[in-house]
Amino acid sequence: MWDPAVYRRFGAERSRPFFDLVGRIGADRPRAVADLGCGPGELTRTLAERWPDARVTGLDSSPEMIAKAAAEPGPVEFRLADISDWRPDPDTDVVVTNAALQWVPGHPEMLARWARELPSGAWLAMQVPGNFDSPGHRAARELSPVELRSDPVYDAAGYAELLTAAGAVVDAWETTYVHLLPATPEEHPVLRWMEGTALRPVRAALDDAGWAAFRAAFSERLIEAYPERHGLVALPFRRIFVVASI
Repeated sequence: MWDPAVYRRFGAERSRPFFDLVGRIGADRPRAVADLGCGPGELTRTLAERWPDARVTGLDSSPEMIAKAAAEPGPVEFRLADISDWRPDPDTDVVVTNAALQWVPGHPEMLARWARELPSGAWLAMQVPGNFDSPGHRAARELSPVELRSDPVYDAAGYAELLTAAGAVVDAWETTYVHLLPATPEEHPVLRWMEGTALRPVRAALDDAGWAAFRAAFSERLIEAYPERHGLVALPFRRIFVVASI
C-alpha cells in the first residue's frame, strides 16, 4: 500500500527530476496528455497549467494515491488504472511517466509498443531511478526477508537504443543529484526517504515487531554508508531520463 504522506516527504527533491524531464518536451498545443504513475497528483496539475487547452489525465494503480489526487479540485481527470494495461488514444500527444516504470516488469517492451501506437508528432517522456546499486539499496537487499529487484531498469543508452529502434528521435541522459537531507536524532533521513518507495515491499512482508527490528538493523548500515556532516546527510541519487519524439 502506498502512503501519500510518507511518499511526499522530501517533496522538493522528489519533484525536481519531473520538472527537468518535462522541460525537454517540445509539444506546443497537445490535444491529450497522460501522466502514468501520477501519485498524489500535484505534479500532474502542473501539466494542465503548461498546456491549459489539453485534456490531462493522471493514472495510478494505488487507490490511496488516486483518492488523494482526486480530492483536490482542478482541470485534471484522475483514474485508478494499471500502467501495463494503458493504451494511448488517437489524440494522445504527450505521455509522461515519472519514477514509475521501475515497478513494472517488462516495461521496455511496453515503451516500444507505446512508441509504435502514439500518433505522429507525439512526445514520450520517462524518468526512472538508477540508484539500485547504491549502498542503501544493497543493504536493503541483504537485510530484507523478501526478494528486492536489483536491476529493474536500463541505463540511458539502453532506453535510447530501444526507442530509436521503434522509430523515435531520442534525447537520453543521466543525472546524479546530491540531495542534502537534514539529519535528525530520531531516525536517519535516508531511512525516511526509502520508506516512501523502495522499502514498501519489506514493510508489507513484516509485522510491527519485524519491521522495528529491520529498521534498527538497516539504520545501523545507513549511519555507516551515509554519515552526517554539518547537520546534513548527502544522498547521491542517480536518475535516468528519456524524451522521445515520435
